[in-house]
Order: sequence, then C-alpha cells, then structure tokens
Amino acid sequence: MGMIGGSLEAFIGAVHRRGAALDGEIELVCGAFSSDPAKSKATGEALYLPADRVYGSYEEMVLKEKELPEGVRMDFVSIVTPNHVHFPAAKFVLENGFHLVMDKPITLTMEEAKALKPIIESSGLLFALTHNYTAYPMVKEARHLVRSGAIGKIRKVIVEYPQGWLSQLVEATGQKQASWRTDPARCGAAGGVGDIGTHAENLAEYITGLKITELCADLTIFVEGRQLDDDANILLRFDNGAKGVLHDSQICNGEENDLNIRIYGETGGLKWRQMEPNTLELTNQENGSRIIRTGVGNLSAHAQAHTRQPAGHPEGYVETFANIYRNFAFALRAKWGDEGNATATGNLGNEHTISTGYNPEIHDFPGVDDGLRGMGFIQTVLKSADSETKWTKFEI
Repeated sequence: MGMIGGSLEAFIGAVHRRGAALDGEIELVCGAFSSDPAKSKATGEALYLPADRVYGSYEEMVLKEKELPEGVRMDFVSIVTPNHVHFPAAKFVLENGFHLVMDKPITLTMEEAKALKPIIESSGLLFALTHNYTAYPMVKEARHLVRSGAIGKIRKVIVEYPQGWLSQLVEATGQKQASWRTDPARCGAAGGVGDIGTHAENLAEYITGLKITELCADLTIFVEGRQLDDDANILLRFDNGAKGVLHDSQICNGEENDLNIRIYGETGGLKWRQMEPNTLELTNQENGSRIIRTGVGNLSAHAQAHTRQPAGHPEGYVETFANIYRNFAFALRAKWGDEGNATATGNLGNEHTISTGYNPEIHDFPGVDDGLRGMGFIQTVLKSADSETKWTKFEI
C-alpha cells in the first residue's frame, strides 16, 4: 500500500494504517503523507520507511512507483486527505493503473463524484470507500436478520449521530481537524451532514437494504462564526413506504460518537449502538427482546467472517477499518487469480477459528455507488433546507 495524506498531525491516516496492518495482508511501503515535503519526510521517518519511498507529492509517488518492478512497487493506494484532494488524487491514481481505497466522502462535490465513477468503471480497477461502521459484526448480523425476514417489512427507521466536539468555535483555535472540517473550500458545501450525516445515511441503507427516496431537512449553524452546518434534523421516506428520522449534530455537548440505529418492522425491531458495538437487540411485542452478542451463538456467516475477538472482548473502531482493508486485499488476490489464498478468519466464541475462501457477498466493502449515494444525500439535504416546500426528491 502507498498512502496519500496521513501525516503525523493527521487523525484518520493513523487509523487507516493500523487497520490495514492488522491482518498481515497489507504492508505500507511508501507514501506522500503531506503537501509539505518536510512533513511527508518526517512522517516517513517515523514509520521507518526508506527515504527513497517517501515522496513530496502524490504525483511523484504514483509516477515513481509505477516505474518500479512488480513485486516491489505498491499494489494500491489509500487516500486519507481532506475532501478537496480526493478527486484529483483519485483520478491520477486510477489513470496510472493503481487500485484505490479512499476515506469518505468520495469527493468534494457531486460533479466530481459523477466524473469519478466512469473513471473507476472503465479502469477495471478495484475501489473501496471506508464507510467503516458497516463493518462491525453486529451490523452485519442486523443486515442478515433484515434480509432473512426476522422483523418483517420495515416501517420505521431512526438513525442518529450526535457528537459534542464542535459545541464551541474550536476551529478558531487552530485545531487542525476542526479547521478543515468547517471550511467549505476543503470540506465541501456541508459540515456535519457531510462529515457524520453521511455515515448515518449509509448505515441505514446498508442494514435495511432500502433506499431513501425523499427527505425533509432542517439545518442549523448554532455556533456563531461557523461557516457550515453543525446540526441537522431530517425526515426520511424510503422506497418501500417506510418512514424515518435522521439526526446528526456536532454541538450535543458531552456526546462522543454515539452513532445508533433503531429499525422497526411488522413483526419485530432491531437496535444497535456504535458505543456498545458487541450488542444487537432484536425486539418483539409479543415475546419481548432478545440480546444478540458478538461471538455468541449461531450467528450468520456474514457476522462470523467479521468477528475477530472471543466473546466478551469488544470489537473496536480500528477493527472496522481492518475488515474493509482485509476484504479489499482478498478481492485483489481473487482478481489476480489467487483466490485460493484468500482466507477470512474469525473467532466464534468457542475458540474455533474458521477459514473461508473469498466470497464477495460475505467479504463486502463499500464502493463507488455508496459514495454517490452519500453525495446525493448531501445535495438533497442542502436543497431541502433551502426550499420552502421542504420535501425534496433524493436524486443523484
């Protein structure tokens, strides 16, 4: 793997590196870690990379790695920069023949996302987008339960992502993460909606298998001096007739990263919280609730393939990135005709380890269409918030 972005000052780059390395499938061999060559060099030194594999720009990295022999050069690139770099860097990487993993959202604008999709599709290269919350074992189990009819036809979806870290004007202090995430030039036209609202949207559609068709949005900037939304309250309509509520906020003082979802069908319901990721609740009006725990009992193959720890040990945030990177590595091996060497390992709670050949249905990861849905969500929310009629058709 080669990495674009992710200097020592960055947050998400280190998370990607830890996740990618967790299974021993992927090795970081080079990087252009910052637009500042000195910062890139310092990051490479801290990561014990050879000096000649640490580059001053992503263009230099891609072109020089391309000249190296197969087996030495990088096989794929991970882009972990602020949003405004995503499109030009992704386009350059793909047009020079490298597979790609990228942090979400896919691009700065919908126009860029629409331009990127045909580049990905015509290249024949693999592309993954790190909507990482879909990679928790209990999220996989929830998706399986919905598909198997355990809660019947879905009627109601409530998904929330409250944070409190931007309850004050933190960006004015020079805090790096706050500075770019609240800057339209680097983040895009939406603030909290683009940063965490897209995670909520993606999680709801992933688990339910439904698509949002219309929404009604109310956006607010509560912190004086801020340029982008820090609170959103959105009503949803889904393609099967279900209704929903999506709330994201970065000014909920005292909240951490409490992404949570409740799904109610004709015969039951499901509840899951990211801050208690090992627990999934299956509800039923007549029989009461059933607690489902990671690594315990007869879980679906989908959940088992993404379970890493014995029962009672929390499956964490870094492991969700690891699941996406591992599945991406399996897909690369399969693409190279080496499918027999791709194995998925998970602990079933009874310390029995399973190994399974690559299966795209089980070893799934988000892709370009998820990215387009995310940009469509941002676009539709902004349009609805500015509209007098409010209810706005979801369009890509």
